[in-house]
Amino acid sequence: MRYFEQQGNALIWRNNGETLVIAPWGEDSLRVRSTLQGDVLDTRFALLEPAATEDVAIAIDDETAEIRCGRLTARVEMDGWHRYARIGFYNQRGELLLRETAPANALALKSRKFEPYLGGDFALTATFDGQDGERLYGMGQYQEEILDWKGCTLELAHRNSQASVPFVMSSRGYGFLWHNPAIGSVSFGKNRTTWRAESTKQLDYWITCGDSPAEISLHYARATGFAPMMPEYGLGFWQCKLRYWNQEQLLGVAREYVRRGLKIDVIVCDFFHWPKMGDYRFDPEFFPDPAAMVKELKDMGIELMVSVWPQISLTSENYQEMKQQGLLVRAEYGEQIGMRFVEDSMFYDATNPRAREYVWKKIKQNYYDAGIRIFWLDEAEPEYGTYEYKNYRYHLGSNQQVGNVYPQMYARNFYDGMVAAGQQNPVNLLRCAWAGSQRYGALVWSGDIMSRWEDFRRQICAGLSMGIAGIPWWTTDIGGFHDGWPEKPEFRELFIRWFQWGCYCPVMRLHGDRKPVERVFRKDGAEVLASGADNEVWSYGEEAYPILVKYMKRREELRDYTREVMREAHEQGKPVMRAMFYEFPEDPECADIADQYMFGSRYLVAPVLNPGVRAIPVYLPAGRWRDVDTLKVHEGSRTIVADAPLERMPVFERL
Repeated sequence: MRYFEQQGNALIWRNNGETLVIAPWGEDSLRVRSTLQGDVLDTRFALLEPAATEDVAIAIDDETAEIRCGRLTARVEMDGWHRYARIGFYNQRGELLLRETAPANALALKSRKFEPYLGGDFALTATFDGQDGERLYGMGQYQEEILDWKGCTLELAHRNSQASVPFVMSSRGYGFLWHNPAIGSVSFGKNRTTWRAESTKQLDYWITCGDSPAEISLHYARATGFAPMMPEYGLGFWQCKLRYWNQEQLLGVAREYVRRGLKIDVIVCDFFHWPKMGDYRFDPEFFPDPAAMVKELKDMGIELMVSVWPQISLTSENYQEMKQQGLLVRAEYGEQIGMRFVEDSMFYDATNPRAREYVWKKIKQNYYDAGIRIFWLDEAEPEYGTYEYKNYRYHLGSNQQVGNVYPQMYARNFYDGMVAAGQQNPVNLLRCAWAGSQRYGALVWSGDIMSRWEDFRRQICAGLSMGIAGIPWWTTDIGGFHDGWPEKPEFRELFIRWFQWGCYCPVMRLHGDRKPVERVFRKDGAEVLASGADNEVWSYGEEAYPILVKYMKRREELRDYTREVMREAHEQGKPVMRAMFYEFPEDPECADIADQYMFGSRYLVAPVLNPGVRAIPVYLPAGRWRDVDTLKVHEGSRTIVADAPLERMPVFERL
């Protein structure tokens, strides 16, 4: 029987109704797809058209076949008992990188298991052998103090503060993208790795190899897209709080920064500046002249970023038309409500091209034409009230099958509109991302986290994992979002440490819902959404102020360096925040370090992550390292105890 065949530069195997296709997809990279009772689909949820690859070879025998693309080879071997094809991946030295699990004789296991939904598509599991000593990094943003995911199970779904970006980088020298936006899970067990999609039409993954983490990042960026170059206003300090609720208040804060001689690049107008959620315009009672506001800010050298939500409230002036035109997400059962916050609402369907066109038209008319060039795309997961993923349907299909692509399409909506309007290198702030989001200018922040030390510690791993997963632009709410009280000494210490660290994040952005709240009323006495307490650098007392100013000015001093690190992300796909193993892959001491990192290739950053701490251990890799505050030079390949008084965070420059 003829199980294998070659079509063009692709290797195909067929048996028992399954069609398996392995094809070159960029340098040293392969794409694997499989389906039952049909032909594989060329869905491009994240993958781009690959560059032409000439270094490809295919060899077919009766029971085995190989396809080589550059330094990566897939070897397909048939099990003699079950006539089942098992794939193994090898590098140019013949070293095994990753291999599907075997049928295991009488156990009759399947590494590509399609479980039918009668009358519909499939649930899918794909299993690979576990490998001793392997470390696995990336996967996006999860609220864990974990950098190496070996031994862990992760939900493949988005939530507020969770962004599932299913790209993993292995210490064995490969990168793996689960090219499937379905709701699911992955388990990186000791004995096997298991990927699962709850509903899908086919298996689809992409794999690459490289001799360094930087090579793997480059291959991945070529496959899914590079971030555009960060605009100049992304290099400095961003001021924000929940929420500047009127035009004069926002301008007053900007004027005060200028009066104090403190440079800020961006100030933010947060949510509920609109009459009704989904109106996509300013409320004229509180913001009577947006164009004049934007002009005054620009004259001060400050860009205005405006919050936009994908929710359309049932009372919005746009709701009935969007519902009639089929531009909203649809609930499968019950009320057509996706979230209840202030008002009942449903999300617009960002996977629908007509919905994207409709929303951008409103945005351009009411914001962009007034001079606004940055948008805060909040609620990007989207944040369903109960995360009942099965209950929602998009233009592209059921949420269960395609839901994880939503934040990527949301970013694309604005990116495409801004580019069409003539803007170069748009960047917008989002609360979530999926594979490929980076090519649409997505700057992701870590969501509505608590103002606690444990949440602070989790953000280090979250930022490093996002960078490894191909999302180089990332930030947090400095100080956390919920329950920070500027008048409390214990929060002030946390805030100072978070602010110091924020200086060495890809974007330095201050935000938070500070306590106590300020009640807000209309002229007619009707109460609207409250505002948080003051959240400017002068809001934290006399001890904190000079420390915060020092790090604002340091960020400005780093502008030229930060610009070049951003260029490396744009041109080479490198993270801005780099795990220690990424810069020092040959140093075994760096493999598990999760509480310090490199900001680009020059600066080693060691945040102070616990209260009352005034000295911390810091590992310095081989070479010479200079403390940026004391200027003392240290020899590397050892751990030192670095002084960390409240006024400074340990940072070392690589000499």
